[in-house]
Amino acid sequence: MSVAQAMPAAARDGGSRWLLLGSLALNLFFVGVAVAMAVRAPQPPRWDPDVFVRVERLAAALPAADASIIRNAMQTNHEAVAQAQRTYQAAREDIHAALREDPFKVEALRAAMAKTRAARQNFDQVIQGVFADAVPQLSSPARHTLADWRNTGKRP
Repeated sequence: MSVAQAMPAAARDGGSRWLLLGSLALNLFFVGVAVAMAVRAPQPPRWDPDVFVRVERLAAALPAADASIIRNAMQTNHEAVAQAQRTYQAAREDIHAALREDPFKVEALRAAMAKTRAARQNFDQVIQGVFADAVPQLSSPARHTLADWRNTGKRP
């Protein structure tokens, strides 16, 4: 075999080694990503705009008797809370609609924002009223859980 014949074979062997090494590295990378995705810590539930979902998450963090008090209070006032929530969400949609108008009317946006502020205040008053009526019936640990509750949905 001449030197000219041996060189292309050697170059082919070296190239295939690099190709094999590159393929192995790429496979290890993808396996690592898959393992990291499989074992990563579970994410807390996202904030939900529906007050009933948020209150249910809160109730789940309370002792059973206290959770029942909160659930009953929400059920008793369900229609008032739902109506206040619907009014607030509709007012927020009015802001979106005002922003989309062509030609844009700043006064329409200001009116929609004022309506939203009033609806939000009413919504807060309704929800806070439900809790103000229910909390005196709760145990001390349940009140402490309420005090430590965060909007993220995590348990304290």
